[in-house]
Amino acid sequence: MNTSNKSRARVNVVGISGSLREGSYTRKVVALALEGAREEGVETRLIDLREYNLVFYGQVPEAEYPSDVIRLRREVREAQGIILGTPEYHGSLSGVLKNALDLMGFDEFEGKMIGLVGVSGGRLGAINALNSLRNIGRVLHAWVLPQQVSIPEAYKYFDAEGHLTDPELRERLLEVGRLVARFAKLHEMQKDQEFIRMWEELPANPGGRSHGEG
Repeated sequence: MNTSNKSRARVNVVGISGSLREGSYTRKVVALALEGAREEGVETRLIDLREYNLVFYGQVPEAEYPSDVIRLRREVREAQGIILGTPEYHGSLSGVLKNALDLMGFDEFEGKMIGLVGVSGGRLGAINALNSLRNIGRVLHAWVLPQQVSIPEAYKYFDAEGHLTDPELRERLLEVGRLVARFAKLHEMQKDQEFIRMWEELPANPGGRSHGEG
């Protein structure tokens, strides 16, 4: 396939909301980031983990995973870009998002473009949670954008109807989505280049845990 054909290849960006709360701010900011991705002409999907009947990682053998685990893996595997959103709980990402990530692996994340957004009810924001997600992305050989959005005291930025009221913050969230989409498209177009080939031929996480261990 030549470069001109690659430029027309379908690019898909998924956003995973790591909150189960009704009216979740996390879900709202992930949706806004996906809106930015759509501005770049890509297809998007919001993965709301409330709608997936997932098991805990290690609870059952992989061969016995329910259909929703298979569905989650497929939807992420078919994407070229991923936006991960989490609330910060006790200085880290949410348990539901961590479990969802544990149920996936290199097949879903290696070589993918990842953008990070996080919310917190406290003044320190979601920096610790986003740092944890950045580490996970690195271990899974993903490309994590240096730009990220951490929102402290998130309740101050939304009105009673749940709409974001800060134009600057809205633009930052849109830009994360735009960047994920742009880099995902560039990556698809340039996969034949030597740098990309060398990166994707590196051993995946030679010192890390693979599925079935632990």
